[in-house]
Amino acid sequence: MRASVLGFVSVGALAAAVHYVVALLAHAGGWQPTGANWIGFLCAFPVSYIGHRRWSFRGTQASHMTAFFKFLTVALLGFLGNQGLLWLALTYTPLPFWFVLGMVMVIIAVSTWLLSRFWAFQYT
Repeated sequence: MRASVLGFVSVGALAAAVHYVVALLAHAGGWQPTGANWIGFLCAFPVSYIGHRRWSFRGTQASHMTAFFKFLTVALLGFLGNQGLLWLALTYTPLPFWFVLGMVMVIIAVSTWLLSRFWAFQYT
């Protein structure tokens, strides 16, 4: 399990960096925060799935097809939480987008790991 956590953190950090940088660039290019967040998510998802499948959860017995759709579900649920928290914080606080996005991404990461480890890439 320790290797799984280390792999998840490493791959997750790379995917989060892609998401964060792309979202900030999209926002700087004129996109509204929630739209920029979608673009960041869409760019980070392939990095996340491939990295987790090949490294974080490489011992899984789940087929690629099964794991992909379960992971997509986990990622979309995480993203919906991300999007909701982002919207709430930006609507009801004076905090800047770059700060809120970073904080929300950290909060959602824990739930994503738990769902990935124990459901999407479950070990049999």
